[in-house]
Amino acid sequence: MGHLKVTFTDTNGDTTQVDDVDAGLSLMEVAKAHGVAGIMGDCGGACACATCHVYVAEEWFDKVGPPDDIEFAMLDMVSDVQQDTSRLSCQIKMSDELDGIAVTVAPSSGF
Repeated sequence: MGHLKVTFTDTNGDTTQVDDVDAGLSLMEVAKAHGVAGIMGDCGGACACATCHVYVAEEWFDKVGPPDDIEFAMLDMVSDVQQDTSRLSCQIKMSDELDGIAVTVAPSSGF
């Protein structure tokens, strides 16, 4: 079992803390496995749909880093992007460096 921690705040404002995450899993996979509201992951993690859009907590964003060009293009089609901290959770892989990360699920993009 993993030992990494993630805190999700879902679209209802409810908080889910997961404390047994394996390194290498994406935040989208973790969210779906734990029924976090608002994370659909329709494309299965291929960075092709933006239904796993999250806002990374400011204090974690430097560790997570900015989106690459493909992810940025997907985020560009979403109406509720907060350019500073928006990321697709399928593109954030858990690692020791991200132990304890906190993200908020973005409102549904509706497309």
